[in-house]
Formats: sequence, C-alpha cells, structure tokens
Amino acid sequence: MRTGLLGRKLAHSLSPLIHGYLAPYRYELFEREEAELPAFFADESIRAFNVTIPYKVHAFHACDELSDTAKAIGSVNTVVRRADGTLFGDNTDAFGFSYMAKQAGAEFKNKKVLILGSGGASRTVQVVTKAAGACEVIVVSRSGNVNYNNVFDHADAQILVNTTPVGMYPKCGVSPLDLTPFRSLECVLDLIYNPLKTALLLQAEALGIPYANGLSMLAAQALRSAERFLDTIIDETKIGEIERAVTMGRRNIVLIGMPGCGKSTVAAALAKRLDRPAVDTDVLVEATDGRSIPAIFAEDGEAAFRNKETAAARQLGAELGQVIATGGGCMMRAENRDALRQNGFVVWLRRPLEQLARNGRPLSVDAAALKAMYSQRKGVYEAASDVIVDVDDSIETTVERVISCVC
Repeated sequence: MRTGLLGRKLAHSLSPLIHGYLAPYRYELFEREEAELPAFFADESIRAFNVTIPYKVHAFHACDELSDTAKAIGSVNTVVRRADGTLFGDNTDAFGFSYMAKQAGAEFKNKKVLILGSGGASRTVQVVTKAAGACEVIVVSRSGNVNYNNVFDHADAQILVNTTPVGMYPKCGVSPLDLTPFRSLECVLDLIYNPLKTALLLQAEALGIPYANGLSMLAAQALRSAERFLDTIIDETKIGEIERAVTMGRRNIVLIGMPGCGKSTVAAALAKRLDRPAVDTDVLVEATDGRSIPAIFAEDGEAAFRNKETAAARQLGAELGQVIATGGGCMMRAENRDALRQNGFVVWLRRPLEQLARNGRPLSVDAAALKAMYSQRKGVYEAASDVIVDVDDSIETTVERVISCVC
C-alpha cells in the first residue's frame, strides 16, 4: 500500500518515522509544486496520503466527499482513495489537538482561550475549543482586531495556544509574547515541536504553568490518519509510546558541572554507547575563534570568552540528537540555560572538589577560588539540571548512571 505526505518542503518531516511505528505500509514524502497538484490527486497508485502546508485547502477542494470535521475546519490533512477512485477527505488535526490538550490537562469548558495566529492551524484550534465549550475564544493576529499591541487587554485568559511559527527551528529563542502579565493561565499549548521547548514553553515552565509542545498532537493525528488509511482501530496507547520514542531519540543529553569534573570524557563515552555525536561548547569556541580558551582569557578577558560561549550554546542547543559537554561556567547565563534546555535533558555531573582536574583551567588554579566558585555555581547547577549524577567511580560507571536516568 503506497501512502505518504504531500507538501512543498518536507525535508525535516517526522511523519515517515511516526507512521513507521503505526503500520508496515510504504510512507513517502511527496514534495510537489502547486502546478503538480492535479496530477498528484489523480495518481491512483497512491492509495492514501496526508497533507501539510501549504496544500490543505487545495486538498479540501480536490476531495469528492468530506468528513464533518473537515467541513467545519475548511481544510483536509488526510485523504483516502476509495475503490471507485473518488477521494474522501478528513482532518485528523482536530483529534490530534484534542489529545494534546487532554494530555496537558487543559479543560476548555467555560474557559477563556487565547489563540495566537489566524491561519489553518488556528482554525483547527478554534473549532475544537468552541466545540469543547470554551466561553470565549480570542484570536490574536498581527493586524486583526486583537493584535500584539492590545493582546494584554485579555490578560485574564486561562488557556493560551500558539499556532504561529514564532520560535520554531531554525529561529529558536524568540517568543510571540511575554507570559508574565497573564496571571490566570492554567495551561500553555504550543503546536511547535522543534525545538522541544520553545522560548514560550520555557517561560511557562519557569512560571510554573503546565504546558505541552506539539509532538503529541503530531503523533495523535498520525494515528487517526493511519486508522483512516487502513480502515481499522489502533490502540491509543501507541500515541504515548511514539511520543516517548521520538523524544528520547531526538533530545540532547547536556552534561553540566564544575571544570575538570569529566564532562568531555563522559560525553565521548556516552555518545559512543548511544551512537550519537559528541559535541563540546569549549571545543566549538576554540574551533570558531582559532585560539585556545586560556589564550582567549589571557588576550581578551573572561567577558569576551563568555560571549563566544553563548554563541556556541545557541548553535549546539538548536540541534538535536547530540551529547553536549559544556564549560563549567556555561550555565551561569540564563540565555545559555534556555538555549541548552530547549532540546536537552540536563545532567549535572557532580564530583568532589578535591577530585577535579585543574591543569590548564584558568579559573581553577587556586583552591580557595575553586571552592568559592563552587559555592556560587552549585545552586544554578541544581536548578538547571533534570538529574544529578555523582562522579566518584570509573567513566563506565558514570556512563551507566547517566543512561539509567535518561533512557
């Protein structure tokens, strides 16, 4: 059975991976220009397919019959070719978003919902939230009645949903708005899933607001699409399994800790065990600058080095599937913490001070200064980390401890 995804630019799509967990059918990426769509829709060798931007409305008009959900939303993301050659269109994004919201604990009934964006994804969210009984649904757009200049008039919103691409890879680290004035928020939902935590979600986390990214929506809509393709029912527990598998395979493992605690050595061994690339913020700084870190400190000063370190953290933190070793002071800057946590599971490698390697480390030469540095950094390491792993045995033992925490 030939299936796949129709779109214009699909190089970074996760759909083949996700559908591979769901069924053994052949799932392809169909990159097409608009002029090629009539021939594509007429190709009877393709028995079923998903549709992504910018062709969901094109698919809506190409279908011979539509589900009630597709009619309500005005677009189609799932198409099945029937035995007589006619096309049936559905929109499984609605189910996907409903699942995402449920998993995040978002209850729409009698709630005020603020939706950022007015495109096709926004329309899906509007239909779902209204059907679920939201008492007020406010759509925010750049030039609409409610826009980013007056959006804070709705600071009493209880649920916020981002349907815009703001903060999506490769333009990570930016947010569509500041959450601080929204003191009634019960949940923040961001349909973006790359990075795993956008700047918006990182702020929600910092404020203690429950949140979710769009990966569960992607997995859920894929499951419902597969059900349409095969005309069967698939256990919904597969959604959580897929989400966990994709997250574990893609998120970075970020090693933090004092200079000389063994981050680079552990990163290399861990990367080999997990068949991932090992990268290092200090190594990237040296490769980019052309000088050693002691030379940068001596010639330009610590502040210049820290700026180079921040650039390295942003570059490495935006990518996926790596083991990242950081410099000892890297996490002291909030922007570095956010850059590395957006796609990372952070492990603090904690080692007794007397066991730290100190040669060639500009800030670790003096024992008293090293102790003072640890006192200053300890709280930051603890707050930034997802787990603490003590380094007091062999490298192999440390690697096993990390793997047991992150896998």
